[in-house]
Amino acid sequence: MTEGLVIGPDGQPRCFWGASSPEYMAYHDDEWGKPVRGDDALFERLTLEAFQSGLAWITILRKRPAFRAAFDNFSIEKVATYTEADADRLMADAGIVRNRMKVDAALHNAKVAADLDEGLSALLWSFAPVARPRPRTRADVPAVTAESTALAKALKKRGFKFVGPTTAYALMQATGMVDDHLADCWVPT
Repeated sequence: MTEGLVIGPDGQPRCFWGASSPEYMAYHDDEWGKPVRGDDALFERLTLEAFQSGLAWITILRKRPAFRAAFDNFSIEKVATYTEADADRLMADAGIVRNRMKVDAALHNAKVAADLDEGLSALLWSFAPVARPRPRTRADVPAVTAESTALAKALKKRGFKFVGPTTAYALMQATGMVDDHLADCWVPT
């Protein structure tokens, strides 16, 4: 078996992290690496990746329903109109990660996204690299690439916050811009 795979309770080989909990298994099998398009859908992923910084992804997965409720299902149009009172409401919401810098960044990023001429989806996908073979081992999965570095730089230039190259690459993985499922993972390409 390929180094970096684990066998899930259903007998299927998954990427090293994909079978450690029911939430991870569902996310790995049904979402991670599958192409996501649409401004609001990508705003959600961008926001959640920023909130995840410094935390385990499982924390974000478990809080995602509360995040969706708190952020009006990540409607850019709605979040872009949030006020200081909304920021205070979010900081009082125990269902989400309560980090003032991350909350402020999410509200700011919604305003920036709302003002993009090309739309968030078109901007993000313009940095997707050409398809490449799936990585053979866990060691072959990068944390940062030239494309994620360029994406982070482009986002920061436009005014986005909490979008470094590592966060940008995690976003690329999560939204199918790259396919980093290991070569022998059961999830179809």
